[in-house]
Amino acid sequence: MTDVNGFRFASGVSPRSACPPQAGFTIIELLLVVAIIGIVASIAVPGLLRARMSSNEASAIGSLRTINSGQAAYSSSCGKGGYATTLPDLYKPPTTGGTGWISPDLNASPSTKSGYTFDMAKAPGAIDVTAASNACNAPADPPASEYITAAAPITAGASGSRYFASDNRGGIFQHTALMSVSSAIPSAAIPVQ
Repeated sequence: MTDVNGFRFASGVSPRSACPPQAGFTIIELLLVVAIIGIVASIAVPGLLRARMSSNEASAIGSLRTINSGQAAYSSSCGKGGYATTLPDLYKPPTTGGTGWISPDLNASPSTKSGYTFDMAKAPGAIDVTAASNACNAPADPPASEYITAAAPITAGASGSRYFASDNRGGIFQHTALMSVSSAIPSAAIPVQ
């Protein structure tokens, strides 16, 4: 028997069986490697998600501390002893020049940052301390005697599992349920250590 290239083969031997074995991996070996990679990934991914959630929560706490620091500076230097009642008012720089009291990533109400939504408002029962025109940055709302700010995960259980809130006392509180800026911090909320 002769093939197309002129080689002779013994009777009953096909050209395929006369070729040397091909080097490489079998489909079973490849499937086994893919299965092992899948098992390792299924072990690692939950830990990665927990680490990301923890990072988002730490960032939220840091942002609330920044807002509290900005409010203290605003009250003493611009608000005539009162606090800004919205994040845009706290971000707004003095009319004479300079910068606002918080960073640009928190310049809207609500603001989204690192998996959390932030909002701020005049605390329930708070009074206006002075007219808006008397504050150095001409805010949209007059400075008030108290404020409340809150941070909520964008996707509860995925971007964060805890809700945070703070007010003019400066403490940051955590809770497993939503804390709104339209009501006082609930007594069930515990201080962040």
